[in-house]
Amino acid sequence: QVQLVESGGGLVQVGGSLRLTCAPSGRSFSTSPMGWFRQAPGKEREFVATINRRGDSTDNSDSVKGRFAISRDNSKKTVYLRMDSLKPEDTAVYYCAARAPYFSEGSRDQNQYILWGQGTQVTVSS
Repeated sequence: QVQLVESGGGLVQVGGSLRLTCAPSGRSFSTSPMGWFRQAPGKEREFVATINRRGDSTDNSDSVKGRFAISRDNSKKTVYLRMDSLKPEDTAVYYCAARAPYFSEGSRDQNQYILWGQGTQVTVSS
């Protein structure tokens, strides 16, 4: 059974940086459009960023635009979320997700994703 394996979360001070990584455990989904979502305590899960299959088209939520960057290295079958200028309100569990491989474009809609990682905690301390 294919899984998405995330890593890179942790505790960081305000203004700091982290890089999250996500990779499927098998060949399936390795070139799927991917997304990052997050869920803060007591809040609904929300869209963060998405990237298309080729890696040449991305979309970020307004709350992270200019601070976060999603990218992918298809030769390594890995997707990244670079997070800079972190704020306390970025504290959340971050999830990567994959669309079905026959799609080429990413999506802001989490219902479009069929495979999810286990989540990685990001905590920004002030």
